[in-house]
Amino acid sequence: MVTATTPARARAGEVRRLLDRFAADVGRVLPLIALWAHGSLALGDFQPGRSDLDLIALIGAAITDAQRQDLQHVHGTLLRQAPLASGLHCAYLVRSELADPGQPHLTWAHGELLHRVVSPVSRRELCRGGLSLLGPAPASVVPPVTDRELAAYIRGDLRGFWYPSTERPAVWLRDIWVDLGMCTLARAAVTLQDGRLITKKEALEVLASWGAPADVIRDIYQRRYETAQPMSEQWRARRGFLARTYVRAGIERVLELPRGSRPAPE
Repeated sequence: MVTATTPARARAGEVRRLLDRFAADVGRVLPLIALWAHGSLALGDFQPGRSDLDLIALIGAAITDAQRQDLQHVHGTLLRQAPLASGLHCAYLVRSELADPGQPHLTWAHGELLHRVVSPVSRRELCRGGLSLLGPAPASVVPPVTDRELAAYIRGDLRGFWYPSTERPAVWLRDIWVDLGMCTLARAAVTLQDGRLITKKEALEVLASWGAPADVIRDIYQRRYETAQPMSEQWRARRGFLARTYVRAGIERVLELPRGSRPAPE
C-alpha cells in the first residue's frame, strides 16, 4: 500500500536533501569541520519555502581565492537547481578565528558572497539551541556569549539600525521590513528583559499581548503560517505606517529614549 506524502512532509524532505547536498558540495571545496543551523530551523519555527536556512560552516583553514571561486559556483548551482536554496545563508568561520566576535567572515547571503560578523545573537543561538548537521555540537566549540555582550549588541542594533529605519517610509511597504521590524522589537525586548531567545511565532504572541495593531499581526501570521491574502495598495501603505510607527515607539520604550517626533503618514 502506498501512503500519500503530505505537502509539509515533502517540503521537509526537500530541505533535508538540500542540506545534505550542500554539506557534500562544500566539503569538496573546503576543509569542513562542522555545519550548524541556527535561527528558525534550530528553534523549531522553520517554515519550508518561507523561512531562511541560517547556517554556519566551521572550516579548518582560511579560504583561498580559488576556493572562493569554487564556493561561488556551489551556491550559484544550488540557486539554479534547488528552489529552496534562495533562502540559504551561510557564514564560513575559520576555527582559529572563532573566538573573535568582531571578526568578519565570508558569508553567502541574498545571492552573493560578502564579509559579515556572526552576531552575538547568532552565537547565543548556536550555544543554547544550535543544530549540528555535521560534526561536533556548536555548544562544545563556540565560546559563550555573556548577557552583557548580548544586551549591548541588541541595544546597538535597535538604536543604530532599526530606529533610524523608522524614518524611511518607502522600505516599510515591503513585507520583509514589516515582518522583521515587528518581530525584532518583540524578540529584543524579551531578550533584554530575561535573556531568552524566542521564535517569530512567540514574538507575534508577545506583540498581541502588548496590544500591537491586530491587523498587522494577522498579516504577518498569515504570510508565514497560512496563506497570504491579496493586498491592496491602500492596505500596504497603511500597514507600513502602522508597523514603523509602532516599532519606533516600541524602541523608545525599550531603550528609554526621549519620545521623538513621529514619522508622518505617507
